[in-house]
Amino acid sequence: MRLNNRHIIVTGGAQGIGLACALRFAREGAKVLVVDKQEAPVLDGESGFGEAGVANAEQVASSLDRVASTDEHVASKIAWLQADVAERSSAKAALAMGIKLWGRVDGLLNNAGIIHGCNFLDLKDEDFDRVLAVNLRGYFIFSQVIAAHMVAEKIQGAIVNMSSVNALLAIPDQLPYAVSKGGVNQLTRVSAMSLAEHGIRVNAVGPGTIATELARHAVMKSEAAKQKILSRTPLLRLGEPDEVAQVASFLMSDEASYLTGQVIYPDGGRMALNYTVSLPS
Repeated sequence: MRLNNRHIIVTGGAQGIGLACALRFAREGAKVLVVDKQEAPVLDGESGFGEAGVANAEQVASSLDRVASTDEHVASKIAWLQADVAERSSAKAALAMGIKLWGRVDGLLNNAGIIHGCNFLDLKDEDFDRVLAVNLRGYFIFSQVIAAHMVAEKIQGAIVNMSSVNALLAIPDQLPYAVSKGGVNQLTRVSAMSLAEHGIRVNAVGPGTIATELARHAVMKSEAAKQKILSRTPLLRLGEPDEVAQVASFLMSDEASYLTGQVIYPDGGRMALNYTVSLPS
């Protein structure tokens, strides 16, 4: 298992890609601390999770139980901290909890993210700021706090940031999201250059349209939306959360030991496509 003896903090791990990454990391041998604004689900067994109090708690618990049924040790490798990732105090609390649990932290996945769809001319300052606080400032804060720990303890770890194809592409009504992901790409490059001398690698993953519950509802239930997305996707399907998680796991591992400052796009070919592809009738 390529993440044996690794100790990784995952922000925004309650659902979707973040949950898939947390599960993948644990399956690959890592111990994982999920930091999310939502409460942890209730699980049978000795998971250490608190009481459930969110709508998707059953989904999270089901996902963990499903994986645990094939690997009984997976759920026991995942701890949970309910916190707002936009606050520096949350990053400090996550680090303190990781040190208490494991004695060290040597990996960070910045994944937490929110969106706010709005026409450019109608976008309010507070909505722009709210998205960037989570999607960009939160990544900076967690990266700085965790990297400082690694440097102080002489830990040669890895940081992976969740970007998006929308860091480079544009959607008219998603200004704050696209701006935040463009910022994530530059945060990745600059922090990678700054931390290279300490043996800390920083890379990013930029997914295309992934079949999370949100995307399935927004895209696959609308034929027009489905056609629009698939016409820009040469592989003619949505990606699966675990396909993104596999890339994140690779970047977190020693298999990517000579990669830093890079953004990898698991996007079904979208970034390479100039026109559109013909869809089967």
